[in-house]
Amino acid sequence: VDSLKLIGLMLQRNGYEVVAASAGNQAIAKALAERPNLIILDVMMPDMDGYEVTRRLRSEAATRDIPIIMFTAKTLIEDKLVGFEAGADDYLTKPTHPAELASRVRAILARNTARPATTTAAPSSYSIGVMGVKGGLGTTTIAINLAASLQNAGERPILVDLCLGIGTIGLTLGVGQTAGVATLLSKAAGEINERNIEGQLLTHQTGLRILSSSARPKEALQSYQPDAVAELIRALQKMSPIVICDLGSRLTPGISRAIREVDQLIIAVEPNKVALTMARELLYALESEGIGREKLNFVVINRTQSSLQTPWQEIEQTLGQEIRAIISGAPDLAFQAADAGMPMVIYKSTAIISSQLNKLAEDFRTRLRQAR
Repeated sequence: VDSLKLIGLMLQRNGYEVVAASAGNQAIAKALAERPNLIILDVMMPDMDGYEVTRRLRSEAATRDIPIIMFTAKTLIEDKLVGFEAGADDYLTKPTHPAELASRVRAILARNTARPATTTAAPSSYSIGVMGVKGGLGTTTIAINLAASLQNAGERPILVDLCLGIGTIGLTLGVGQTAGVATLLSKAAGEINERNIEGQLLTHQTGLRILSSSARPKEALQSYQPDAVAELIRALQKMSPIVICDLGSRLTPGISRAIREVDQLIIAVEPNKVALTMARELLYALESEGIGREKLNFVVINRTQSSLQTPWQEIEQTLGQEIRAIISGAPDLAFQAADAGMPMVIYKSTAIISSQLNKLAEDFRTRLRQAR
């Protein structure tokens, strides 16, 4: 009750109208009756926990799209993951400074009201790079499914595999392996244009357009000018409103040039000390090259359920940045989807990992709509 009063008073002082509930069933009833713009939900409550309340709210058509901020004393990555899997939009841990809560509330409400009813405006170009702090984290999986989700939403992205010599996007999606990227980068920067790119594009059965690299090791030995990478991305931006680039896990001169060219960079990291140390070293390297933190989006790949995991709050403190998303591990589904040559978000759209990847894609799609 004291927490309700304190939070309610703070929100009222910021100009918001507040409706309070002290238990799960009461919260659901009031949400259905009041249809609020935002719900701030504690995890531990007398009759049912906040996770179950969130699931029930998401199952009701009237409350399905209301944003929810989870508010709890639990700090482990898996606790946060349960909240996101239940359908939460954001997650705060106690104790939280009133200014941070007010900031999160403003951000969620602004993001929700900024979505226009239609997207008929002329498309603006938007490019996203996906990189791992080390190999084996699933950066290719993120890139493929991010592009597939955006394709499903009608955005017509182009997916680019910049991992020369270790490219697996074409193989994973069953369209074969071609040296399209290597062929284009062998040209002078001024010769990389839309006509040459069109001749190298592959089309997946879903309609997703792909510019691939092969898995032939000798391709990794090819030398090319970093400016050619920049020219390639610029040309692709003229051909599609969204370009998704798989950048692998090595900061080569060409990849560094690609990072400077893209609008946003997704960095995949695991919740353990080794990966966090590598992430911090990558941050230092990017900062030394003038890459601003406003471009960076950290995604935690949560492949194991373990009490030894670093708490997500500690990860944010270590990196000095908010975690953009948490993605569950799904090795069996990944194998099955690859065997079928389909992205996971399409192969099994109801899977938890598909929901997480779709949510990440929608976040970037919202940014694109705001840029238009």
